[in-house]
Amino acid sequence: MNKIQNKTRHIFPFTAIVGQEEMKLALILNVIDPKIGGVMIMGDRGTGKSTTIRAIADLLPKIEVVLDDLFNSHISDYDLMSDVVKQKIQEGSNLSTHLIKVPMIDLPLGATEDRLCGTIDIEKALNEGIKTFEPGLLAKANRGILYVDEVNLLDDHLVDILLDSAASGWNTVEREGISIRHPSRFVLVGSGNPEEGELRPQLLDRFGMHAEIRTVKDPSLRVQIVEQRSKFDQDPFSCMKEFEDKQNQLKEDIVIAQSMLSSVVIDYDLKVKISKICGELNVDGLRGDIVTNRAAKAFAAYQKKDEVDVDDIKKVITLCLRHRLRKDPLDTIDSGTKVNDVVNDIFN
Repeated sequence: MNKIQNKTRHIFPFTAIVGQEEMKLALILNVIDPKIGGVMIMGDRGTGKSTTIRAIADLLPKIEVVLDDLFNSHISDYDLMSDVVKQKIQEGSNLSTHLIKVPMIDLPLGATEDRLCGTIDIEKALNEGIKTFEPGLLAKANRGILYVDEVNLLDDHLVDILLDSAASGWNTVEREGISIRHPSRFVLVGSGNPEEGELRPQLLDRFGMHAEIRTVKDPSLRVQIVEQRSKFDQDPFSCMKEFEDKQNQLKEDIVIAQSMLSSVVIDYDLKVKISKICGELNVDGLRGDIVTNRAAKAFAAYQKKDEVDVDDIKKVITLCLRHRLRKDPLDTIDSGTKVNDVVNDIFN
């Protein structure tokens, strides 16, 4: 038994992570509704960004995919199906499926466009008339999580491709007049250290949420974090056993929220107030309004409610808007504080 345990790569339990509530909430809401548009996590080095992202992926229930399909195709949802699977279904073929863990794909900083998007074998296509596609990371990430550490250091062109695929749910590869399109719906999670430079505002704006995390200052909390990590490193199996009930409860809450999401409603007056807040803050475009509405619904579903209330909006709106404010180099007020001030004015 111990030999098997030692060979397994254990992931730190999500519910064992101390603090960093903002980052954890943003990840949970994006998992409940991937259409929120992903999350950008900015914070100091060594604050558990990568650990938390891997932990949320490990927590999620397994998904059913078509066997031997390159794109983790869904057996019944057309939006999550490759063209090959659609064709087989139309032909009446019987497709086998199996369960896999939710894909968690890391995008390395030095990745090329071909590595990200995939490649078409032009020679085979021209000589034999066969479209041969070598899938990239966008194909492997379909129905999963795509994580980009140090996204602020990634080439802008690749960030653009990532954001386009995340928004549309599709990736198209074109070479020499040959085109292949496949589903690529994933939760995009970027992380970075603000000391190493910010993303361009037009790219930052396209992330649904923006979580800021700071190094914990409270000595007793720091000790708790260190002890928790040490306990896990010494005996991962016991630590995972200790948090098994909490993990299962959170997994169940997420599944229930996903199933409730489509029936959650938000009152017209609250929609107007969200848009009024965006107007007061001079948020460009309507992305801020849309994401705040989506996130408030996801949070209400997470609370097992079928209607959004003011508290739900207050809980998520800073995460949805703080990165969309125009930056004033001389401004000493934190963007999160600015959002809170306007929210309190309008709701009170």
